[in-house]
Amino acid sequence: MALRITGSGEEIADVTGLPWQWPLEEWPEDPTLAEKRGISRHIVRLVRASEEEGAEVYAVKETVSEFANREYRLLRQLRHLGAPSVDPIAVVEGRVNALGEEMPCALATRFLPFSLPYRVLLSGTVSAHDLITMANALALLLVRLHLLGFWWGDCSLSNTLFRRDAEGFAAYLVDAETGEFQTSLSNGQREHDLDIAHFNVAAELEDLALSGVLYAGMDPIRASDAVIKRYRRLWAALKDPQYLDSKDRHAVERAMRALHDLGFAVEEVSVSLDGETDTLSFQPKLVAAGYHTSRLKDLMGLETEELQAKRLLASFDRFRARLEKPRPPIEQSAQLWLSQTFLPIVSLIPDELKGRIEPAQMFHEVLEHRWYLSEKAGHDVGLDFAAQSYISQILPYRRDSGALLNP
Repeated sequence: MALRITGSGEEIADVTGLPWQWPLEEWPEDPTLAEKRGISRHIVRLVRASEEEGAEVYAVKETVSEFANREYRLLRQLRHLGAPSVDPIAVVEGRVNALGEEMPCALATRFLPFSLPYRVLLSGTVSAHDLITMANALALLLVRLHLLGFWWGDCSLSNTLFRRDAEGFAAYLVDAETGEFQTSLSNGQREHDLDIAHFNVAAELEDLALSGVLYAGMDPIRASDAVIKRYRRLWAALKDPQYLDSKDRHAVERAMRALHDLGFAVEEVSVSLDGETDTLSFQPKLVAAGYHTSRLKDLMGLETEELQAKRLLASFDRFRARLEKPRPPIEQSAQLWLSQTFLPIVSLIPDELKGRIEPAQMFHEVLEHRWYLSEKAGHDVGLDFAAQSYISQILPYRRDSGALLNP
């Protein structure tokens, strides 16, 4: 039986070099990677493509051929649509061991840098705010998938990875094995997905509670309820009509801005006036996630999470407001902010601490640290001082930002 690898052309060489003749449970795994791996119904390993510095890291799981090929196609479609999900790399079939015995098919995906499974996050020091933002992130992920017509079928914390996103988290789909695309999801299909999510999240958190590692003040049922409530609020804001005062000239503008604040660009909207009640009906028709990330990338070429982008844009807006008039065009101002504010701060990270945290997240946390130090000192300590303090006092102890790709 011949080994068959189907996948991304540029990375086939890296995948081919992995020890496919060994059972996956026998693959050697770097301990620094093993702790980033969540639980799964399948055997899963995180492995580096080679021993070279900066080598790509892959997540490999064993499954049956039909499921591997289906999930590979679904993940490719999700990534094509811009959904927060892992990158599919390859399906590996025709595996045999040294005795010529057939082994399971394997699916390889790209490890999501700076990500952690929920068990690692919730087993550490967490606050009530962390729990709320994790629930919000999972709800937003499900909203985004449903807007794309994707029924997940197994929404759970185990099938999700979380990345730091400014003061919150961003959630990514990891396992799409049970999912399917529809032209559009019916309310019944969405409710079915919500029922599955509600049960799974409550059960997973109850399991953590029984093992004694869950945040003491956390109730698994209430936490699961919070995911569903947040989902319903987001869905209503994006899909339900809003009734505005027609005499308020800025009502529509504020309604648009409210959607932007949620992180959604409004690509199509319907506005109608009821002559009898003098009421405006504002109905979003087509929305797209990533309003702030798109704006930041267009202006500066930076790729970040949504809340990180929102924070960086706020810093840029303050920077531009301080420029002497007449101010340069916004694109030129953006390059000035990059060269004079953002890049000098992130470049302060010494080589031995690189890879601990994403640059955008580091910049956000330096801003937060600056506020804390300034409150304590009674005056603005400045960005450079705050950055040096952050690098010496906080960054060396950051271990929650994902696998170190350059250990």
